[in-house]
Amino acid sequence: MASYPPMRLVSFFLEILPLAGFFLGYEFYGLFAAAVISVVLGALVMALNWIQTRRLARFALFSLLLSGGMTLAALYFNAAIFIKIQPTLFNGIFATVLLGGLLLGRAMMREFFGTQFHLTTPTWFLLSRRWGLFFLCLAIANEMVWRNASDADWVAFKTFVAAPASVLFMMAQLPLTLRGRIAADTPEAD
Repeated sequence: MASYPPMRLVSFFLEILPLAGFFLGYEFYGLFAAAVISVVLGALVMALNWIQTRRLARFALFSLLLSGGMTLAALYFNAAIFIKIQPTLFNGIFATVLLGGLLLGRAMMREFFGTQFHLTTPTWFLLSRRWGLFFLCLAIANEMVWRNASDADWVAFKTFVAAPASVLFMMAQLPLTLRGRIAADTPEAD
């Protein structure tokens, strides 16, 4: 049986904390409370990450700011639609950035993760295309579900379909990422 270092398990649970908070918040208090709980937990996770690493991930920061803004709009206008369309906006923006970057000859995944990973240029382009199409599919799926299902079904979709699909898709990209690695001291890594 594989054992995981305690810090990795803690990190994993911290990463899923906002989603778990959203689900449990919905179950006990409703959609508006779930959104607030998720944003607060997301900010807490980001603060803990800052304390530990002294870095803020742009991707996570954008997600938190968008979620916070949409949650404030939902509360101000008393309109749940702002909560429901947040995944569509988030995924749609990233799909547009990634696929639009490809049209302009730029691998935008390198812009987001180039300091964390040293990959070949073709690998960055392929990852940008794959993730762009994946985000587009998630945006379309979210639109279809929130428009045609109950709040409870949408929350279940967000928690038990979209989030696990993202994790599985990320894991499916690991072989490409590992094959596309280059040494940090080669000219292409710059």
